[in-house]
Amino acid sequence: MLKQCSCGYKMSIQLRTVIYKNKIEIEHVPIYTCESCSKSEVFQAVKAELSELIRHLGHIPDKQQIYFSDQSELAYLLVLASNKEYKQFPVDQILNERINELLDLLLLAHSLHDEPWVDDIRKRLAQLTKKTLSTYDFT
Repeated sequence: MLKQCSCGYKMSIQLRTVIYKNKIEIEHVPIYTCESCSKSEVFQAVKAELSELIRHLGHIPDKQQIYFSDQSELAYLLVLASNKEYKQFPVDQILNERINELLDLLLLAHSLHDEPWVDDIRKRLAQLTKKTLSTYDFT
């Protein structure tokens, strides 16, 4: 996953830690970084989710560590794809397996009449099915 930097070099995507208000470490945030000029920017597909998470933290947050991969399906998939045991699997296979896993969980949540869980799973599925996100974005 490469992007052109304003300096002319390529930016690569990495899972990085974002520090918020010098108190909160947000792990596994997909960030584009240029090796030439060191410019960094949050991956566009997760900006809204990261902003929402930060808004939820409030103005005076407690010290904590948060895994963005618990909030963002894209970050979760990037963590999974970068794991040694998944390196030999194509990204579209990892994506399909995650969608099937979420659909199974959705059936379970429905059967338990757990509406907050149903809503969370639907939100996660929506993150994976956005038009701007295709398996080609991972290559």
